[in-house]
Amino acid sequence: MIRFFATHPTAANLLMLVLILLGLNSLSNLKRETFPDFSTNAISATVVYPGATPESIESAICIPMEDAVDGLSNIDEVSCAATEGLASLTVEMKEGGDFSKLMSEVKNEIDGISTFPEDAEAPFILEANRTDAVIDLAIHGENMTVSELKEYSESVKRKLKQEPGVSLIDIKGFSTHQLQVEVSLPLLRQVGLSISDLSDALSNQNIEAPSGELKDDKRALLIRVDQQEVTAEKLAQTVVSASEAGGQILLSDIAIIKDNFELDEDKIWQDGERVALLKINKNKSQDAINIAETVTDFVAREQAIAPLGITLVLSNDQSTIISDRLSMLIENGWQGILLAFVVMWLFFTWRYAFWVAMGLPVSFLGALWLMSMLGVSINMISMVAMLIAIGLLMDDAIVIAENIASQVALNKSIDEGVVKGVSLVFPGVVSSFLTTLAIFGGMAFISGTIGQVLRDIPIVLILTLTVSLVEAFLILPNHLAHALHGQPKTQVKPNIIARYKDKFIDAFESFRNKQLVSTLEAIIRFRYLFVGSLIGLLFMSVSLMVSGTLAFKAFPNTEADILEARLIMPPGTSLVQTEKVVERVVDAVYTLETSMPKEGADKALIEHVTVEFNSNVDAFINGAHVATIKAEFLTVEERSPSIYQIKQAWYDAIGEVPGIVELSLKEPSNGPAGLAIDIQLQGNDMQLMLEAGNKILAEVNQYKGVSNVMLDVRPGKQELELKLLPGALSLGVNAAMLTDQIGTAFNGVKIDDIQRGSEQLEIELKLSEQDRLSQSQLEQFPIRLSDGSEIPLSALVEFKYERGYSRINRVNGMRTLSVIGDVDDQVLNTNVLLARLSDTILLEIEKDYPSLNINLEGESKEGNETSGSIVEKFMMGLVGIFIILSFQFRSYVEPVIVMVAIPLALIGALWGHLFLGYNMTMPSMIGYVSLAGIVVNDSILLVDYIKRHIAEGVSAHIAAVNASKARFRAVFITSATTIAGLVPLMFETSTQAQILQPLVVSIIFGMITSTCLILFLLPSLYVILDDFNLVKKHSDHA
Repeated sequence: MIRFFATHPTAANLLMLVLILLGLNSLSNLKRETFPDFSTNAISATVVYPGATPESIESAICIPMEDAVDGLSNIDEVSCAATEGLASLTVEMKEGGDFSKLMSEVKNEIDGISTFPEDAEAPFILEANRTDAVIDLAIHGENMTVSELKEYSESVKRKLKQEPGVSLIDIKGFSTHQLQVEVSLPLLRQVGLSISDLSDALSNQNIEAPSGELKDDKRALLIRVDQQEVTAEKLAQTVVSASEAGGQILLSDIAIIKDNFELDEDKIWQDGERVALLKINKNKSQDAINIAETVTDFVAREQAIAPLGITLVLSNDQSTIISDRLSMLIENGWQGILLAFVVMWLFFTWRYAFWVAMGLPVSFLGALWLMSMLGVSINMISMVAMLIAIGLLMDDAIVIAENIASQVALNKSIDEGVVKGVSLVFPGVVSSFLTTLAIFGGMAFISGTIGQVLRDIPIVLILTLTVSLVEAFLILPNHLAHALHGQPKTQVKPNIIARYKDKFIDAFESFRNKQLVSTLEAIIRFRYLFVGSLIGLLFMSVSLMVSGTLAFKAFPNTEADILEARLIMPPGTSLVQTEKVVERVVDAVYTLETSMPKEGADKALIEHVTVEFNSNVDAFINGAHVATIKAEFLTVEERSPSIYQIKQAWYDAIGEVPGIVELSLKEPSNGPAGLAIDIQLQGNDMQLMLEAGNKILAEVNQYKGVSNVMLDVRPGKQELELKLLPGALSLGVNAAMLTDQIGTAFNGVKIDDIQRGSEQLEIELKLSEQDRLSQSQLEQFPIRLSDGSEIPLSALVEFKYERGYSRINRVNGMRTLSVIGDVDDQVLNTNVLLARLSDTILLEIEKDYPSLNINLEGESKEGNETSGSIVEKFMMGLVGIFIILSFQFRSYVEPVIVMVAIPLALIGALWGHLFLGYNMTMPSMIGYVSLAGIVVNDSILLVDYIKRHIAEGVSAHIAAVNASKARFRAVFITSATTIAGLVPLMFETSTQAQILQPLVVSIIFGMITSTCLILFLLPSLYVILDDFNLVKKHSDHA
């Protein structure tokens, strides 16, 4: 096949064209995102139980659901959060499980629970983490009522959903639209009705339903009863009681009907105005950039036809992050490819270098086609994998190109020399591919959330190398043959560039023949000292991490363009009080426009400020006492101050705020590594956990560099507990009767759902606000007995004040409390902090609270899981390499010599991080693993050269020196092209590259080290083996 493609006039070009077209065609099918999807496969089940306390939710809802799913297979973790009126269960699946099967099993088990309270709503079960945010659309309506704003936003939503690809839209800023019937208790008693009577009357009157069909010979009529009223004015005319004498009592006689929204605190302000916020999301298979472009075009068209006073504003555009980072990588990628071509051109003719370098885009496009087939997206990780592949691709191409050139020089026929040159290196190149596959094959299955992000690197490398193998054997030889045929027959006078190139080649050859050989001779002379020094340097390098001189962080931080001020007031705080604090926080952020450095005459530092009341992810509950203020700033490339400087200036501008529980400034996302501080306590006694948690909290706050440290469980609202007096039962009063009558009056009851135009409304009945303001009114609330008489509530129950918890968390069947917080990497390393805490306060907690379990979650857990998986898969890869090389060399010794450079290459990676001021990270580890493939490939050919010449009778010393001399050019070109492909990214000044630069540092500095190790260490080891007569024995058995 090699001969066929090498000599056929069109076959190689047709194959290249097919790969190019397949790759180009697949571009439209490839999803673009910042990172590969790292969300866990999880199932969410929520149950609404109106008015219930977290303790009641825990016992009545959470525990039955936990028991129901207990015993199902492939479950990694079950957690349940009990808050006021709501239970939220999350079932996380183990990697590799059957999600559809688990979803069906969980749904069947939970739907089969028969012990839920009667007032609890049906469970709502769905796939969790199924959508991602794309962009927000805020609708500003000047002089519009809240109802009008909601109605207009619904119309915009309907139009927007008609756009291609836009299907997931949530309207935020409004609670349930209601017709609220607030009845006056004195008037109700005056007409002899109870609130339950009124509820029944409204339910029986407000009906719209089909009632049959009327047919005769000529026509058929559908019968429909329609007494349903959809406006407050018409509902007020409902007859709720009538006498035999014809007297009627209308609803308006005893109640006020309001067309209103259920919760005043459910609202959003943007840039000082109330808005409707349309959150446009995408599912996991959609492309965020395409959706954002569609929405942007729609907004431009809609704004042109919008009524006067309505403004549509786009904000929180997540697609710009994706496009900016991918553009940065594409720019650096082309620079890298160009530099790699220049390196090739220095050693070959431009035609030769061109066709060798052409293997890169052909291999990349072929890999893109395979990526689209396997569902791998275009993201920062997959694109940097292609940059890493440059060196590996060039390595194989250089070996083939050099061997073809040498064979053509020995043969009269160019075509025959090309075929023979490729055939000779075929076993070695395939062996190199298999060893690379052994390394990266296991890495494609690294576990953990961080592992899900990083595993795209080995997957894309394998795909790219697979295509490149086809290109190197079937396409490249044909093109090199054409390049050789196209060389001028007569000597051409060199131009100035060619003369400089010739001088470079002469200098390179002089260095190889003189300085390299003399250096190698000296090293072999002192080989034991050299090898011993390298081993000592390796131990010293590793000690950089052991001592903490070189810190480790699971995943690098990136600088964001958004900060959120997350406010928590004491439970029960009024909306008015919360609004006052929010106003102070908003005023403080606007002061940054004058206090921070200017960004130019036409650019403000702050783009938008959005306030979302009744929302705070740190509070874990909703209510009038929580709010989130989101400030969007200029992108990091456009502004001068860093996000850390902005955060500190905002804190300073806010100052001390009395009467709050927590006010923290955070970036919206924690990334795949999770929270820096996440110390989990588990037990059954919540009071003990709070006591221990507060001790840990106090200790953590002593460290400089920590911020936003808090407990995820806090005291809840004050509760008024009612207990039946002993004589209540004799009057026929039980707990169910009390719950029904008091709940209807004070918590409200839903009478009906009605459709008004495109909007669904609720009709809700409850006591007027004036009748439910104080405990005395509750005490005097009349309880209707079975005989129709009434008795004050205070005569039936005793009142007791309690205070529970705002939220109760349960993980794997146990109550859980977590101490969470952030760490500034510029001041304190997370691992160092957690190690100190483990040796101090956590040991004390274990001793003083033996009933509690302590777990380190978040960044620590994710980092340990993924790093352990990387080490495990790496060791498996090394075993695979040993087996492959042992088969190739028919030896147990030579594979060890080839592989000894792998651990020693760590020296360069570690010192590179230290010199450039980077922490070691998971991407750093993947970079080092990627380096192993290149190191092994170069080592194989060097060892093979030494082995062949020793077998021919040459001494080990001479064979070793000649091998390094002969392979120096190929090793140098491979190293130079690898470094050239990545060096633009290492020196990229954009903060978007922060995540990938540790990976690049590992490869570049490790590459420099490994190049020296391959050329000097391997020959020294061979001569040492010869000192012990192991080479001769080995050759005899070969």
